[in-house]
Amino acid sequence: MTAHTLATDVLILGGGGAALLAALHAKRRAPRLRVTLAVKGMMGKSGCTRMVQGGYNAVLSPSDSIERHFADTIKGGAFLNDQELAWMLVNRAPKMIAELENRYGCFFDRNPDGTIHQKAFGGQSFDRTIHRGDLTGIEIMERLRDAVLGTEIQVVEDHRAAALLRDGGGRVRGALLIDMRRGEPVVARARAVLLATGGGPTMYKISSPSREKTTDGIAMAYEAGAELIDMEMVQFHPTGIVVAGSELNGAVLEEGLRGAGGILRNASDERYMARYDAARMERSTRDIVTRAGYLEIMQGRGTPNGGVWLDLSHLGAEFVERAFPGMVERTRAAGFDLATGPVEVSPTAHFLMGGVRIDEQCRTSLPGLYAAGEDAGGVQGGNRLGGNGVAESTVFGALAGDVIADAVIDVAEGEPDAAEVAATVRAVTAPLGRQGGEDAFALTERVRALMWEKVGVARDAAGIAAALRELEEMDGRAAAAGAHPRRTMNQEWTQALNVRSMITASRLVALSAQVRTETRASHYRTDYPEADNAHWLKHVAITKVDAAPRVSMRPVRLTRMRPETLAQIMEAPR
Repeated sequence: MTAHTLATDVLILGGGGAALLAALHAKRRAPRLRVTLAVKGMMGKSGCTRMVQGGYNAVLSPSDSIERHFADTIKGGAFLNDQELAWMLVNRAPKMIAELENRYGCFFDRNPDGTIHQKAFGGQSFDRTIHRGDLTGIEIMERLRDAVLGTEIQVVEDHRAAALLRDGGGRVRGALLIDMRRGEPVVARARAVLLATGGGPTMYKISSPSREKTTDGIAMAYEAGAELIDMEMVQFHPTGIVVAGSELNGAVLEEGLRGAGGILRNASDERYMARYDAARMERSTRDIVTRAGYLEIMQGRGTPNGGVWLDLSHLGAEFVERAFPGMVERTRAAGFDLATGPVEVSPTAHFLMGGVRIDEQCRTSLPGLYAAGEDAGGVQGGNRLGGNGVAESTVFGALAGDVIADAVIDVAEGEPDAAEVAATVRAVTAPLGRQGGEDAFALTERVRALMWEKVGVARDAAGIAAALRELEEMDGRAAAAGAHPRRTMNQEWTQALNVRSMITASRLVALSAQVRTETRASHYRTDYPEADNAHWLKHVAITKVDAAPRVSMRPVRLTRMRPETLAQIMEAPR
């Protein structure tokens, strides 16, 4: 199949907050640059930033401080954060809020005196979460989308990235895209590429990200030889709505519900968080609240549908409807009513803290490749605080745009290796018309069940080993997946590509989880239930070498805060 070509200076893969801000900053920094956004779905209408409900953490109040936000972030991440990246996050977040409002027209909820309202979120020592009702992401993405449409940034929608392309010297020179509307491969040549596809752990049976998210960026980076870190750190949000058989199953009920006073009860009507974090109760960090709910369910105190109850009815229907209109609407669509009674919830796979290793310039280990947002690892450590995700995407997306615009001035145009392009096109188009190939949809469901059961909220050596064996076998089966020969908007072909990415990321998660023989933040090993700072205050790094994963250890940069009091900071169920 012949591939079309697209030439640009800066190729940005993604359509969420990190991608759009990177494009806007690159174009503003160097207006003559050709900047291209390649979006798997629709620009500004797909992806995870749009799904952000709760809000955005930033220090605005004189009673708060950068140091306090930083300490909360490091404690929440169980000291696995790259502290220089985390310091950049908390310092740049207030400036980004000003930019979102003043340059792009975002409008966040106000106090009576006109100042920005900030609400309570779990794991934070100060109420610093900025929001637009309980649907903050829509406000941000609509304004950023309008801004992009007002520029000369090239946007190609329904173009999924299938592989990174390198030249003979190993420099990333672009990506192979698939124009799903026409069903044709596109060789996109660029002087620099930014991965901003969003992680999205949809390889779990119960998950919350938008469904087009299938860890494509993680898989492409690994296959190209980039170094990844902390892939075992998968965040499960504690309150995904339980709606069996529906696409709503696993959809998040935002953290602000617990911050406002929501109560979690088991099937016996017991407020069980007293057993797991008596000081913070429902306002504990996500890893602890998730683990608590999981253990309640596994120990037989859950509902018949495998959940627990989240209740805000004691706060009064008028308050709940006014403060959380989006969440009320969501629960009513699922057959509950948040305003007047309890809602059934369970843990749901939500966010990848791990990803492609970056430095303070968003550079990866591969020349010509940058990463920002959920594709990148290191900022959030072992557990992300609610409200820090959209802050990371916007802060580092904007930074990446500035950095890349400056960097490509000194980069000559080049061509991806012709043999690599040809081989990649053959591999990507191979499922089309293949007779007797594997059913990619059935394979996807098996991956999701396996990861939920063996490498989910709770893990042990036997389960992880079993998962790795089956994932290796499924990788071969996925390579033999078949799809209808029709090329345009072919969902079978799309799923055949999706499941390859999901299996690659799943293997990285499982391998990293096998290596880390301790419990730390979101990584809960039932056979190693304690944190081990003497041996495990380090990143698990994985790079593809000679067609196989090579695991190494990388020390955590404890440049600003040390973990002498970590035993008191980290609170895990026993």
